[in-house]
Amino acid sequence: MPKIFDIIVVGAGIVGLTVSAELLKRQPRARLAVLEKEPEAGLHASGRNSGVMHSGIYYGSDTFKAKFCASGARRMIEFARAEDIAVKQCGKVILATAEEQLPTVDKLMRNAHENGIRAERIDSQQLAELEPHAAKCVTAIYCPDTAVIDSSAVVNRLKEKLALSGVEFIFNCQVNGAHGKGFIQTSHGEIGYGYLINCAGAYADVLARYFGLGEDYALVPFKGIYWKLSEPSNYKVRANIYPVPDVSMPFLGIHFTRVISGEVYVGPTAIPALGRENYGIFQGIGLSESLNIGLQLAGMYWRNENNFRKLAHGEMGKYRKSNFLVAARRLLPTLEVTDMVPTDKAGIRPQLVNVKTRKLEMDYILASTDHSMHVLNAISPAFTCGFSFAERIADEAGL
Repeated sequence: MPKIFDIIVVGAGIVGLTVSAELLKRQPRARLAVLEKEPEAGLHASGRNSGVMHSGIYYGSDTFKAKFCASGARRMIEFARAEDIAVKQCGKVILATAEEQLPTVDKLMRNAHENGIRAERIDSQQLAELEPHAAKCVTAIYCPDTAVIDSSAVVNRLKEKLALSGVEFIFNCQVNGAHGKGFIQTSHGEIGYGYLINCAGAYADVLARYFGLGEDYALVPFKGIYWKLSEPSNYKVRANIYPVPDVSMPFLGIHFTRVISGEVYVGPTAIPALGRENYGIFQGIGLSESLNIGLQLAGMYWRNENNFRKLAHGEMGKYRKSNFLVAARRLLPTLEVTDMVPTDKAGIRPQLVNVKTRKLEMDYILASTDHSMHVLNAISPAFTCGFSFAERIADEAGL
């Protein structure tokens, strides 16, 4: 006889956990289960991110990211303080080092105004007071509310609170298919549900296809690798130093983050990867998955979609420390090659591509059936948005 629950949430990353917390608040008597293919919660994106609570300045006001980033950050910080989890509002600077970046600065300031974000333009003297070793700038933006948090502690505490409230966690449980109405096939056998919410992160598209959804999307993973400042050079960064984003490219570029432990990380890259869990050179590469992803990457390169050739050439080159250093010196010119030491920190951004428009999807996507909701493309800043985004997901599901 299969187990049957009122609601199943697939995925015990930050989205799955905050959605579960929101559902439990709305329906405290519901039989709720969280299914996770790993032996613990948050072993992938949620436990591998930098812990930065983003302000939302990069996102246009018509996006999900903009709607939930600032409010999500406030709620996450409140949760951390209530639960005695380490969090620090240290702010960040965004550097414009060339005149041609000024239109992008204007756009970021418009975003800040429209999204209700505290941000101010500062000159080189003000920048030097905040980050004495940062590159000289034409202008810069200071976002005082940007914070860093112990993201692993957040994940673990949420899991503990949910379990204490009666949520059943089923770990080492991989969903292998959906059949009939209200049943899924898993590595633990058949499990029934009244409603299912797919928060499976890098595998959300796979699960969505079991329900006849997500056919318009293909997944392209990008690998983020880091270096770390050595202890003697750690003083060169006080908080967070970011570049003005290159509007011709889809990702932010190399930046500096002083994480909650006090260490300073340099990165990440956005290297096209061959697997959803391809954290190392060969780790996480499976023949079938890698072939499908490789064909997708080859097509993007051939068609040069989203300026993909420039991205691929630049990012692949950052496997070499010397090339990585060149990118990092644009923000911190005094950086020496010996200042950067290796770290095993790495993450994967599971980026969806719309196969019809041939463009990278840069916002969250919700898709649904009568008895299921699927959270697709839950990329950065999903951790920051967590609590606020969870409300929207529950609303859209009608729960």
